[in-house]
Amino acid sequence: MTQRQLRPVNIQTPALVRTCQSTFWNLRFQRNYKKDLKTSLEYFENPLNVTEIRQYLKSKDILFYDGYCCLHTATLFKQRSEGSDSTERDKFSLFIDKTTGQFLCKETLVEGTWEDFQDCIEVMQKEGRSFLSPNVLVGFPDTEEEQEEKEMDRREMQQIWSNSIVLSDLPEDDANLIKIMFGIGKISNGTLKKFGVRFFKPTKSLVFPWLCNRNNSIKGLKLLSADCHGDDVVYSEATFPKPNAYHNLFGLSLVGPKDNEVVLTGQEIDAMAVSQATGLPSVALPKGVSCLPPVLLPYLEQFRKITLWLGGDLRCWEASKIFARKLGLKRCSLIRPGDSQPCPSIALAKGIVLGKILKASIPAAHKSIISFRQLREDVFGELTNKDQVSGIKWTRFPELNKILKGHRKGELTVFTGPTGSGKTTFISEYALDLCMQGVNTLWGSFEINNVRLAKIILTQFSQQRLEESMDHFDEWADKFEELPLYFMTFHGQQNIK
Repeated sequence: MTQRQLRPVNIQTPALVRTCQSTFWNLRFQRNYKKDLKTSLEYFENPLNVTEIRQYLKSKDILFYDGYCCLHTATLFKQRSEGSDSTERDKFSLFIDKTTGQFLCKETLVEGTWEDFQDCIEVMQKEGRSFLSPNVLVGFPDTEEEQEEKEMDRREMQQIWSNSIVLSDLPEDDANLIKIMFGIGKISNGTLKKFGVRFFKPTKSLVFPWLCNRNNSIKGLKLLSADCHGDDVVYSEATFPKPNAYHNLFGLSLVGPKDNEVVLTGQEIDAMAVSQATGLPSVALPKGVSCLPPVLLPYLEQFRKITLWLGGDLRCWEASKIFARKLGLKRCSLIRPGDSQPCPSIALAKGIVLGKILKASIPAAHKSIISFRQLREDVFGELTNKDQVSGIKWTRFPELNKILKGHRKGELTVFTGPTGSGKTTFISEYALDLCMQGVNTLWGSFEINNVRLAKIILTQFSQQRLEESMDHFDEWADKFEELPLYFMTFHGQQNIK
């Protein structure tokens, strides 16, 4: 027995209720993820490489395209309507992590391991199905003790949320005291309400909700408590339902589908500070700078630019560099910690312009240095598409193809030889061969005038002496005009400028 199983589901009948739920209450758009999913890359014992994943998808004739951290393909868990108005790339809503193979369908919120994905494909192809029920992935059922524990967690979380209060509903003096206690005096009530932040009186805690980005339903809570010890204030965190369960990115529900830039922070208060001061989309990691769970990567695929502003100390700086490698160096920028560039909430409290700090962010990748990790995909592309990389072959010169591998982009070929050795005649034939295959050709002849040059190429094109059969001139000239052939007007000695 493996820890995962596939249960055949009759598409025509109501889907079976999933027996292994790591979500804690039944909502229409809850995440369907399995028990004890690893949340850090370091825990995967047998990491895949993206080549293996690609080869499998190609062997199964599954269309996909490359994202920053994931491969995108069509969902397996939803039937596609024929008249859909969405673009092809919008239909590719299932994301496969390039490093781990773990997948997430953003439409149905089903996720699983690479082995789960392979099993689903095998079942679909064996049974001739076009899609599977989202409830097809099951695992070992919970014990009675586990079910009771989850139910208690669920009730406790709901009780906390229902009994918590929006800060703007508190008396002004109480609200100001809470803001001072948590260092959010500069965060407006409007920003707190937008992000859904509340206050829970029994434990004197700020309540940060993790909201489903589909329907804003509650998926989890993080409580930030403050205890005074003399002149010091000690902060502590608690998460519900469980501290080790993945919930979401704080602020993700406020991100629009067309937003292409985001600021990634380590704390919820920092995300609110950035949003309030700059208006940019900003989200906070669920576990701060301790880890970036792979299951979060699909939610960050839509952004062309990610600015990592995780905090103001060296630990945050080191985490930024590690996370940037996971997210893709080319699209990441980093905020270097310093006295003039503290974490966003402190910068806002000190009156520092946050937009100025963001503009001073530095690229995660050095423009003049590159690693093989960044070159790997291009190398793979050249090896798998060697015919395309070789360039356009000549039809007239098979021996030349062996030497030059075709006419290739970015290469300069120089032909030399003594006067009268046939350079112009050969180059004309060489260029005509490519031009007839649709290659745009521009002649810069500084020795032979364009009329004489055009006559040479036209003669080669017609493969006859046109001066001896002028009645065919117009016929061949009309065909010749259709070629993508052009001539520069420079001729003879030219001024260097």
